[in-house]
Order: sequence, then structure tokens, then C-alpha cells
Amino acid sequence: MRKLKLAVLGASGAVGREMLRLLEEYQIPVEELRLLAGPNSAGTKIPFRGKMHTVRCADEESFAGLDYVLGASDAPVSRRFAPAIKQSGAVYIDNSSAFRLEHGVPLVVPEINGQDAFTHEGIIANPNCSTIITLMAVAAVHRLSPIRSMVVSTYQAVSGAGVQGLRELEDQLAAWVQGQEAKPSVFSAPIAMNLIPMIGGELDGGYTDEEMKMQNEGRRILHAPELTVSCTCVRVPVMRSHSISVNLWTEEAVSVDEARRAIAAFPGCRLADNGRPTPLEAGGQDLVLVGRIREDLTRPKGLSLWCCGDQIRKGAAANALQIMKLLEEV
Repeated sequence: MRKLKLAVLGASGAVGREMLRLLEEYQIPVEELRLLAGPNSAGTKIPFRGKMHTVRCADEESFAGLDYVLGASDAPVSRRFAPAIKQSGAVYIDNSSAFRLEHGVPLVVPEINGQDAFTHEGIIANPNCSTIITLMAVAAVHRLSPIRSMVVSTYQAVSGAGVQGLRELEDQLAAWVQGQEAKPSVFSAPIAMNLIPMIGGELDGGYTDEEMKMQNEGRRILHAPELTVSCTCVRVPVMRSHSISVNLWTEEAVSVDEARRAIAAFPGCRLADNGRPTPLEAGGQDLVLVGRIREDLTRPKGLSLWCCGDQIRKGAAANALQIMKLLEEV
């Protein structure tokens, strides 16, 4: 791979810092690195390859001469800087929700629809973390027979809400041990020793925007425009890695053995040895762990399964870097 000129937009956050760790882990050759964030993070020092790098305040002039910008910021920031990034000639691989459903912007999981990345016009969108993990687990079955519908329940770690989510769980656990009241600020209710059965803003019909991502993004990634998904997203007191329960129904029947063999052979997946993968086991790696594959008992041509994946890595930072590697290694 050639030496790259890169920027990380949102470098001081959890996903931005993970991108920097993975650039080292993947041994990506970097000629120039710019760490960019908002004014509150400007001046922060972050280590990279044995040296301390200073985070700069992003502006429209920050992207000149770059090959890639790795986006780890929120949607409003992404929308603000996307025109300047495109004008600079850099490819913007964006982890926010800003462009995931926009026509002309490919939404990519490299193992599933990597070819879509090559249709980009300057921006490539990274899917939602739970969408990535779920689709990685079911893509092999979809290739055996198209998936027509799914019922999905996600059990999402607090790190999905960033560094502040991690701190809130830590603080509330400490308060709980001391018999003190656990006051929420990041989440809508205490998360220590608790579950919160809603993530995202509520839409008409009672579903949230987070829940609808599974269907809307899944259709684009699987090239399945008629896919229907009923999803419930739950925040759980787990530090890292999301877990997902999936019931799926295919056009033609797929046996449990066929599904197991296909999933075991699918790049980026690992069939759990004991059949019961956990978020602790999934943490710190890019593989999605899959288990508990069984026939669905409510409808024919159905399967049920369980999967876990590190949403900061494969659900965010790793997927973005894998897209970049895919474009570079052709």
C-alpha cells in the first residue's frame, strides 16, 4: 500500500481514538496524519506511533492535500465539512448517520457489498454499528437464499454512546456499591443494574430512528429493497460490544447445518465453539461471533441466531479502515 495522507475528523472521541489504534495495528503506511476535532478538544495530545500529536480545530481549510478523511464525528459536523472534503479531492469515509441513506453515497460493509465502495463520488458511508454486526452474522444465509424479513432485538453496550456513556456506567456502578443514588445524564434512566428498552428518538408508529436503521440500511447493504425488519433496541449495562438476537425468514428453506457451514466460512465471522458467544468474548477484535443457530418455531423457512461484535471496532472504526484498505489494495 502507498503511504497515505490522512485526517481523522473527531479524533478525540472513542471511535476516533480507536481509528488511530487500528492504523497502528493494521500497519497502515501513513505519510501525514492530521487530528481534527471541535474547539473544545483542540490542543489535546494523542499518541500515535510513539509520538504525541496535537488535535487541531477543524475548519474548511483542514483537508487540502489529503488522500482520505476518516469521519468519527456526529452528523451535523459531518454535513458541515463534507463539501470541503469533497472539494479537496480526499475520499471521505464517514461513520456518522449523515449520508447513509443518501442517493449516490455507497453504504458499505466490505465483506458483504465491498464492490459498492468503488461507485463513490467522494463520500462513503459507514453503517450503524448494530446493522453491521447483525448483517455480518446473516449475510452468509442471505447468499444461500434471500432473507425476506427479520425480527431483531439488540442489546447495546454503553460505549455506543461514546466516552460519556462509559463514564456514566462506571460512576453509577460506584454509586450503587456505596448505596448512593445513580443519577442519569447521558441516558434517560439509570443504566447500572438496569436496562433501557429504547435507543434513539421515537418516530410515528412507536419505533425509534435507531430501530429503523436495521431495515433501511439493511436494504441497501444486502441489495434487498423489499426486506422488512421489526427491531427493538435495548441499552444494557455492558461496557463494550453489542449483542443481537435475530429471527429471520428466507425465500427458500435453509437448514441449520447449511447455515452453520455458510456462517463459519464467511469472512469476518466466527462460529462460536460453545454456541454461546458473549460480548466479553467479542471485545477487542474485528470478528463477529455467531451461535445458537436453530430453527424458528413460529413460521416455516425461519432460523434464529445470536451474535456479538465489538461495535467500536467492526461496528465503527475497523469497518471504516477496511473500506479504505479495500480501495487501496485493488
